Amino acid sequence: MRRKTLTSLAACAALALGAALAPAAQAADVPGVAFVYLGNPGDAGWTFAHDQGSKQVEAKFGNKIKITRVEDVPESADSERVFRDLASKGNKIIFGTSFGYQDFELKVAKDFPDTVFLHATGYKKAKNFGTYDVRMYQGAYLAGVVAGHMTKTNTLGFVASVPIPEVVRNINAYTLGARSVNPKVHTKVIWINSWFDPGKEKQAAETLISQGADVLLQNTDSSATLATAEEKHVHAFGWDSDMKKFGPDAALGSVVAHWGVYYQAVIQQVLDGKWKNDPIWWGLPQQAVDLEDLNTAVPADARADEKKAHDDIASGKRDVFTGPIKDQSGAIKVPAGKTLADSELQRLNWYVEGVDGTLPH
Repeated sequence: MRRKTLTSLAACAALALGAALAPAAQAADVPGVAFVYLGNPGDAGWTFAHDQGSKQVEAKFGNKIKITRVEDVPESADSERVFRDLASKGNKIIFGTSFGYQDFELKVAKDFPDTVFLHATGYKKAKNFGTYDVRMYQGAYLAGVVAGHMTKTNTLGFVASVPIPEVVRNINAYTLGARSVNPKVHTKVIWINSWFDPGKEKQAAETLISQGADVLLQNTDSSATLATAEEKHVHAFGWDSDMKKFGPDAALGSVVAHWGVYYQAVIQQVLDGKWKNDPIWWGLPQQAVDLEDLNTAVPADARADEKKAHDDIASGKRDVFTGPIKDQSGAIKVPAGKTLADSELQRLNWYVEGVDGTLPH
């Protein structure tokens, strides 16, 4: 009797132990998905937008994946340590969400061939390394259309981060959009040589306003530009996410990146074994970027022009960088009927007509 009882107890203990271990084993089998952030979601801009995308992924996949987020990782050799650590822990997919990570992430990718590494805004490629981006310049063009209507001084301002083609594209697109409805417009640019520095962003915005700019756009990560526009009673746009709350009167709208559209799609591809390392660059047609939450102060004619531009770009009828496009000297840089290829956009290093100043090198 005692032996039977002990046997029964042993069986029960084994079942209990199995039940306790089952979730752990199951969790170990769940694919890990890691996001590496340059800043933290509190920036209300770039990192916030990527983090919103990761939350959409959580909502879609639930416990089918396990998400890890690493914040405040500099674009330096220190990022290599972070990527290597995430890969060594068995994450199946690792997203590096800033341009400066590219070489460090690629180096780690070569040592972990079974992990898929994906890099935002880059241009390099390997068997298990791909790049992705959203066409923010399309949203910048739409903002320019609105700005061209709204400016009273015919002077726009742009707070620029670092002089790489991505940022130059956005400056040019903003100017092209504005001049499509108001050929008198000129854009002044101040470079702060940082992605996130609210103090410098504020100073740059103040300087642009003192130079006569009355509609500002930025390619930086904080809400400082919009907040400064609110203080100085001029207009501006949010960037990366809807920043209206930081300047409700100043905000004409926000150029918003919807990274979740891509994140959901690519994770599903990896899980299904269908992922390919072709570069992805989505925009208005894929609803990956848009100009949103237009201010009620934007008049009907400006709304109509913005909507037409939006619909034409989304349908493929219009491309932001279809000629004729002149450079600052007035020379034709893109002939009529020609459209800059993606490879050319990724090397863009010149200003269009209407942008003041010299591009730093």
